[in-house]
Amino acid sequence: MKRLGLILFSCLLFYGCEDKEANMQKPKPGKVDIFNFETGKVDTVDKVVPTAEQLKELPADVCYVVRDKGTEAPFTGKFYNNHAKGVYKCVVCKTDLFVSDTKFESGTGWPSFFQPVSELNIKTVKDTSHGMERSEVVCARCGAHLGHVFDDGPKPTGKRYCMNSVSLFFVKH
Repeated sequence: MKRLGLILFSCLLFYGCEDKEANMQKPKPGKVDIFNFETGKVDTVDKVVPTAEQLKELPADVCYVVRDKGTEAPFTGKFYNNHAKGVYKCVVCKTDLFVSDTKFESGTGWPSFFQPVSELNIKTVKDTSHGMERSEVVCARCGAHLGHVFDDGPKPTGKRYCMNSVSLFFVKH
């Protein structure tokens, strides 16, 4: 059974972004307010609306998650066990999303955070796929799928932002 799952997952990665209908939550062109972690200020910036060609340039596993709303296998992502200090950014548009000080060990196999850098930098979208209701987390600037948020996290927020490593870019501090 494990082998079959691995074969199916490999097939999804092989096809990547080629010839697929975009599922990504694409923002309409315009401006968006984004909190800049480095400066501590809110900047008004252009939304990033990736073209199909730009998305095809992403590695297949990244495209499968950020555009097709896939999920990487647990305990396989490069950041689930990352303990370095720094900022996690969107892999598509480099928007600041989470800081290492808010990361915690959830035991789920995915990087988990109890709060984003700012609520401005993410959006939540109702997700009713797979026969359940969840809150999908997307980048507010480009619409990339990041993961999901659950109400079983630690204090002070009680939230668990369960993110895919491939949707994140890490900048060490």
